[in-house]
Amino acid sequence: MATRKVLMLHGYAQSGTIFRKRMGAFRKACGKELDLVFVDAPHVLTPVDMAVLTSQSPESSLDNLGAAEATTETDPALAPRGWWRVNEERTQTNGLEESLAVLRDLLAKDRYDGVFGFSQGAAMAALLAALLEKPAVHPPFLVNGEPPHPPLQFCVAVAGFQPNSPLCDAILLPSYSTRTLHILGKTDVIVVEERSKTLLDISSNKRVEYHEGDMTSWAPTPAGLQEILQTIHDSTDTQNAAIQRDITHKLNNFTRAPDYIAYLGYILAAMPQEEDRIRTIAGYLLKNNARLILRSSPDVIEYVKKAVLRAFDDTSIMVRNVAGQAVVAFLGALEPRNWPECLAHLVAALDDSDFDKQEAAFNVLEKACEDYPRKLDVEINGTWPLEYMIPKFLMLSEHPRAKMRSHAIACLSYFVPINCQALFAHIDTFIACLFKRASDEDPSVRRHVCQALVLLLASRPEKLMPEMNNVAEYMLYSTKDKNENVALEACEFWLTFAEDPDLAPYLHPLLGKVAPVLLDCMVYGEDDLLWLDADTEDAAVPDKETDIKPRHYSGKSHGFEHEGNGDDTAKPRMGAYGEELEDEDDEGFDDLDDDEFAEEMSTEWNLRKCAAAALDVLAVRFGADLLNVLLESLKLKLWNEDWLHRESGILALGAMAEGCIDAIEPHLPTLVPYLINMLNDPKPLVRSIACWTLGRYASWCTQPISDEHRNQFFVPTLEGLLRMVLDNNKRVQEAGCSAFATFEEDAGPELAPYLEPVLRNLVVAFEKYQHKNMLILYDAVGTLADAVGPALANPTYVEILMPPLIKRWGRLKDDDEDLIPLLECLASVTIGMGTAFAPYAPPVFERCTKIVHSALLAYQVYQQNPEMDEPDKAFLVVALDLLSGLTQGLGMTLETVILHSQPNLVTLLTVCLKHPQAPVRQSAYALVGDMAMHCFQVLKPHTQAIMHELIEQLDPEPKVEFVSACNNAAWSVGEIALRYGRDDPEFRQYVQPLISRLVPILLHPKAPRSLHENAAVSIGRIGLMHPGIVAPVLPEFAQMWCQALYEIRDNEEKDSAFRGLCTLVQHNPAGIAKSLLWFCNAIVRWNHPSAELNNMFQQLLNGFKQHDPQGWTAQIATFPPAIQERLAQRYGV
Repeated sequence: MATRKVLMLHGYAQSGTIFRKRMGAFRKACGKELDLVFVDAPHVLTPVDMAVLTSQSPESSLDNLGAAEATTETDPALAPRGWWRVNEERTQTNGLEESLAVLRDLLAKDRYDGVFGFSQGAAMAALLAALLEKPAVHPPFLVNGEPPHPPLQFCVAVAGFQPNSPLCDAILLPSYSTRTLHILGKTDVIVVEERSKTLLDISSNKRVEYHEGDMTSWAPTPAGLQEILQTIHDSTDTQNAAIQRDITHKLNNFTRAPDYIAYLGYILAAMPQEEDRIRTIAGYLLKNNARLILRSSPDVIEYVKKAVLRAFDDTSIMVRNVAGQAVVAFLGALEPRNWPECLAHLVAALDDSDFDKQEAAFNVLEKACEDYPRKLDVEINGTWPLEYMIPKFLMLSEHPRAKMRSHAIACLSYFVPINCQALFAHIDTFIACLFKRASDEDPSVRRHVCQALVLLLASRPEKLMPEMNNVAEYMLYSTKDKNENVALEACEFWLTFAEDPDLAPYLHPLLGKVAPVLLDCMVYGEDDLLWLDADTEDAAVPDKETDIKPRHYSGKSHGFEHEGNGDDTAKPRMGAYGEELEDEDDEGFDDLDDDEFAEEMSTEWNLRKCAAAALDVLAVRFGADLLNVLLESLKLKLWNEDWLHRESGILALGAMAEGCIDAIEPHLPTLVPYLINMLNDPKPLVRSIACWTLGRYASWCTQPISDEHRNQFFVPTLEGLLRMVLDNNKRVQEAGCSAFATFEEDAGPELAPYLEPVLRNLVVAFEKYQHKNMLILYDAVGTLADAVGPALANPTYVEILMPPLIKRWGRLKDDDEDLIPLLECLASVTIGMGTAFAPYAPPVFERCTKIVHSALLAYQVYQQNPEMDEPDKAFLVVALDLLSGLTQGLGMTLETVILHSQPNLVTLLTVCLKHPQAPVRQSAYALVGDMAMHCFQVLKPHTQAIMHELIEQLDPEPKVEFVSACNNAAWSVGEIALRYGRDDPEFRQYVQPLISRLVPILLHPKAPRSLHENAAVSIGRIGLMHPGIVAPVLPEFAQMWCQALYEIRDNEEKDSAFRGLCTLVQHNPAGIAKSLLWFCNAIVRWNHPSAELNNMFQQLLNGFKQHDPQGWTAQIATFPPAIQERLAQRYGV
């Protein structure tokens, strides 16, 4: 049988190459019987071309079918193409003549038996068949007055339609007679039968076949569809928790099916006979599983894309809404550059005559602009979509309907933070638009105007500076807007203004106007009070699950306290001459204090909290100047008879605590008793905010104290907060317990004489608290143990505290999330109690090792079955941390327990050291260090395996999430080095690998400060034990070593590290020559060096002076006077 040659015409936004790929199965089935010739349409499409088509009726989406495989790359074979472009009225087929000319030239060169077309290509195939029957109707199709080719024997039109234009009518009407097979989809989500019927009517020699699915290659199986549909129905028919869990499990299992999302898309878009709620549930499931599309097959991807777009045009508002959410999710997952026809469809819908469709499209665009503006700011097929979207949005900001104006300004504003060039090309027009809409009657429009001004202030403040006085007046006015949403956005302006130090000179003159407005915004509104329901004595009312926030556990991290207030971010690092040194440790975390403030304020963000946060930042920025502006207003608030104003004044006082402390301190002898008295207020909201504010001033209440200060402030604050811990209102309990934990932290050992009453109060709270506050109580107990340390080992205190903890320990199962904070609490308690904890240690140790073992097994199962949910690491992390606490508290007392543990602890530990999750490794490295310190003989037989893992973890520039793990590894190797002892031959093999890793960390300019410090300490300790190996490289790191450690507070770790450095200098005196200033600066910064270390300093300094008296005198003369004076006073040099 002779081979038949067939022209293959692709669909709209495909290409010959893409069509050939999609017809792979068909080509294989045809074998050598057919010679299929795939042709490229001549017109390469842009998003604008596709926008015109998708602005038509829903079924016109047909013309986009197959565009998914067209890429934005430069490969011309994959560029989306079309046989013609249409105008908005669909009365023209622009470019059809060029396509006919291309096909004419192709036909003139060879003979073809038939033509096969898909979508727009099917319409083109019908046109070609008809034109070859009567070529004279279009003279340019003739070649030298003759047809280029005889009429075709057959035509196959898959999802074809009749194009609208005078030329097409002339070719096709009244009919054509070429034998034509029309293939249509019964449940096609792209083209409905009515659209194809126009072509069927003019095809006089036809055969019609219906496909059960649509014209993509995916179709549901009846059994699979029924199973998913029945599960969705079942989910709506029961409130039984167990059945709902089973249904959830079943739905989760469905995600393993490669075409699950296609089934959901089918139910959503192609089953109008189902109830809207069933289709809507399918839509939510589809949206929630959008990421599955990234691992789906091309036919599933294509089907889902078309399904959600069709559902987006459904008559049901419920279906439309969920489809809109699904569009946002899938457009984000696929990215607009891989789904340009969706973006075009949405933009085109903005011009639809149906306002509901306009608004629905704008809803989706606004969410997309908010969620992934950078993904929209891309080039697609040689065009930047934002270059026509931005002007469109600017135009729509003048729309007569407020919703459209609001959407337009919102969309524009989301491109400000990403420095979008398409927006900044129109920045002056945008700002003019904002000023014009500033007085809009609609509050939603005004809210988005305020939001846009906030974003501009953060990204392009110079654009607002010429009009800053007017902008500031408008924002002050808007901060007082009756609509709280508008007021909140306007209030964000002041928070943003205050956070930028470069804008301080512009903000300072406005303080007198801004601060009082912020103070007024901090008064509770009526709606707040209704929602809070705060006057009830609800201590006995169980918490709802929704009341409890998720907690995050990152594991134990080793760090150092610094001289001063212990806050290593509170002040910059200073050099030997008083210069400020670069510090990379906090890079990317500049706003952490604000986040912590917001967390302290808790619950939902609102105007009151935003104003308080803004006042906090203003206080940090302007200190006493702010207090001077607010003092009289603040006094009026604090002593106001209206409790609401009084409460807001206390909030403001707390918000200003950090920044204005120096200016407020003279007033604290009056204010602290006032706050303590407010703990007696009948209103729970006043009592709770008084607790919070006392917590903010706890450092003053607990400062180095005289008997008078103790009696007037320390003890009354302690007693007052303890009363609030046992209040009958849960909100007050929470605030009291949190403030007391802060008080404990600041008081430290000063609390030791009061331990018995403190513990008795806390133990009562164990019986009184509900679920949420119990978590805070655990933290307070753990913080108390950290604060008082060994004082907790008193048998009386152990007898008070341990029974309630053990009672809860026995009540909780190993997989109960409440066990996690209890384990954290016990980790601190075991260290504080030390050997007094020994009677409780064996069962605690056994349970911890059991939890570790179970967690490791669960993770192993997950690694073998990655489709499962990843196990929660928190149980593993806190169990390791509690084992660290037991090790620190009990030391070698634990030896027998560890050696006989099953499975063996150290064996489990070596597995944890290799765990993929950084927090697990972090806690494992900490446990290694603690075991090295307190029970080294148990650890020593396993050091070979352990050291290899520790060395591998040492990285000069770890990712942010790995910093704490790297810190603990760096610290642990130093502890192990010390325990091996001087010149130990077994440890010697690790010295060079360790130094080759630790020195680059120390020298790396971008390594975090904490990592510099841990690396320096371990270098010093390794140098102390193996000076002969380390001393030769001393010149490389001496200066940075001294800079890293001179500010650390004196302790044994620092002492051993400096003894190591001194030993290295003794072995290589020339190695310190170029860093002598820094060495001497580090020496004089010591307050209490050990006798051994102080003697080493004395010997080295005397040696330098005696070796070259004149050189020494000349060199120290160049040192800062403070260093010279200290050297002379302490060491006589």
